[in-house]
Amino acid sequence: MSLATGIAVEARGLRVRRGGREVLHDVTFELVAGRITGLIGPSGGGKTTLMRAVVGVQRHVGGDLRVLGLVPGSPALRRCLGYGTQSQAAYEDLSVQENLEYFAGLIGAQRQQVKELLGRVDLQAAAGQLVGSLSGGQRSRVSLAIALLGEPELLVLDEPTVGLDPLLRESLWGLFRELSGAGATLLVSSHVMDEAARCDDVLLLRDGRVLAQATPAELLQRTGTDNLDQAFLSLIEQRP
Repeated sequence: MSLATGIAVEARGLRVRRGGREVLHDVTFELVAGRITGLIGPSGGGKTTLMRAVVGVQRHVGGDLRVLGLVPGSPALRRCLGYGTQSQAAYEDLSVQENLEYFAGLIGAQRQQVKELLGRVDLQAAAGQLVGSLSGGQRSRVSLAIALLGEPELLVLDEPTVGLDPLLRESLWGLFRELSGAGATLLVSSHVMDEAARCDDVLLLRDGRVLAQATPAELLQRTGTDNLDQAFLSLIEQRP
């Protein structure tokens, strides 16, 4: 499938082996274009591996996976896919602004977007600081800004709000919603269930298997629970 069908990412029977063992087991899902899908589950459940498979940097991938209608890692995807990793993506010996200008040059993004992104991730005051001198939360925002360069059609963000204060988390989710409203598709991972309520769709992953994919409201209705934490626990208990 492709964006012509309204599906940005489609996986069928996705499997990944790491260190001689299978860590993703027959994973099947679809990401609807223009929506925010929360990839939710406990640490160690396979979220990062799944995201690496989507962006085309994961080895030993089996099954069928299509991203914007193409095979992951295709050269044509480089300008329309943004990936924000948990690990630092920026150079420590360059300033925040120098990093953004460098990566903007690599993908051919307009330089004026650098100033705009510094504001969107609340890093204007730190623009001239070396990345190596920043806090963990500031570094994660630098990585996010790099992922946003070029206004990608698909954004894959691995725990982008971890370690951030509530005010900044609220601001970034406002940005994610703005990007989605402009037509971008977002896959955002988190191990915090309250972030699932901010998403259009939720993909629940545990031990490398999909427990469910639905809207937050559908998950509550399906499990007869009052909150998403209880819904997740209910789905675990129901699994044979």
